Amino acid sequence: MTAKKTGYYCQKCGHFTSRWMGRCAGCGEWNTYVEEVVISSPKRGVMERREEPRPLDMVEPVDGQRRSTGMAELNRVLGGGVVPGSLILLGGDPGIGKSTLLLQVAGAVAFAGHRVLYVSGEESPQQIRLRADRLGVNSAGLYVYSQTNLEAVEEQLAKVNPALVVVDSIQTMYLSGITSAPGSVSQVRECTARLMRMAKEQSISVFVVGHVTKEGMIAGPRVMEHMVDVVLYFEGERHQTFRILRGVKNRFGSTNEIGVFEMSGTGLSEVTNPSSFFLMDHGSRDVAGTVVVPTLEGTRPLLVEIQALVCPTSFGLPRRMTTGVDHNRVALIMAVLEKRMGLMLGNCDAYVNVVGGVRIDEPAADLGIALALASSFRERAIDRRTVVMGELGLTGEIRPVTALDKRIREAAQLGFGCCIVPRQKGLPGQGTFRIQQAATLAEAFDMVF
Repeated sequence: MTAKKTGYYCQKCGHFTSRWMGRCAGCGEWNTYVEEVVISSPKRGVMERREEPRPLDMVEPVDGQRRSTGMAELNRVLGGGVVPGSLILLGGDPGIGKSTLLLQVAGAVAFAGHRVLYVSGEESPQQIRLRADRLGVNSAGLYVYSQTNLEAVEEQLAKVNPALVVVDSIQTMYLSGITSAPGSVSQVRECTARLMRMAKEQSISVFVVGHVTKEGMIAGPRVMEHMVDVVLYFEGERHQTFRILRGVKNRFGSTNEIGVFEMSGTGLSEVTNPSSFFLMDHGSRDVAGTVVVPTLEGTRPLLVEIQALVCPTSFGLPRRMTTGVDHNRVALIMAVLEKRMGLMLGNCDAYVNVVGGVRIDEPAADLGIALALASSFRERAIDRRTVVMGELGLTGEIRPVTALDKRIREAAQLGFGCCIVPRQKGLPGQGTFRIQQAATLAEAFDMVF
């Protein structure tokens, strides 16, 4: 009997080494190497069929249409629905609602007349039934199976013949031919490859739940995210009711779209108008340090409220804290305010927050952040019926933003009366909605204050 060859795999990135090392050479993390049996099987490919190369115009197009998930917000993020034969990875913090979302999707697809297999390695069928009753999910086409052995799952696939499979979660699945524990790099990588091969060969859409680390990244080797077709992250604060579904990889559509849901006692409900949802606490009076900014998430305009608080520091080094916006971007905007507008912010603490927990990455919010900081510093309120947008340059100029007509139209529909935008030609008219153009930060200050 020959001894099995072992090696050391990093549990963060999957880097392999023949001897133990304190620090990973791949990702730089400390104490992440775990000894595992080296898998020497040559059959790791997703597609094993032998075919001859063909010209692209001779390849048959895909006949299957996208399958609706029963949720318009999820369909939006996926690019219109689930593609047959795709493998979708869903990650998120514990308790954020991943299993709830996928159980509702499984119930909706089963209700539409398709067979669905829900595989759980963490819950018993009785526990799943309790949650299904609470969510109002009850369909004869939804099959529940509690199993962690992936070979056993494949046997049931041949019997049930489902159109959709949900695996909750990939860290609990294992293959008997691999001696390492479930959740290890070898198990996660090989199980993902087996699921991908199964999805492609049988044209089954597969949803896989992935645990996340304390840094918010999906646990397991990074190669897992490269193997799957779609990677989704479920975000949100546990003490708040809303959830945001964001796509970070999508082979069948855009990654700029987001889906907004609201968590309740009966499950997740879709938020069809996110702007009004995030602005429902927007005050009825003018308050210094607040401003509304129209942002763009994919093709959807989204109005969010930015709040800033500037106060004299009590320590030798001023504090800079941000939530929902990039910390370095705020520091840059404060430097522009101090250099170009003469606001002495060097001895002040500054706190910037995007209400509702939304994260803004686009530069169109620069002008809103600058005006909110200046409003708090000067103790002068901005009209609550005014929205602002624009990218801020280092010389104090305001640069144009994309999809300006969509942002203006969304603000007008929600009852705002004025919008400050970068100076450009061909701005659309919106009836009584007033549009003011500013080329520099000084001009925007004159309009607002």
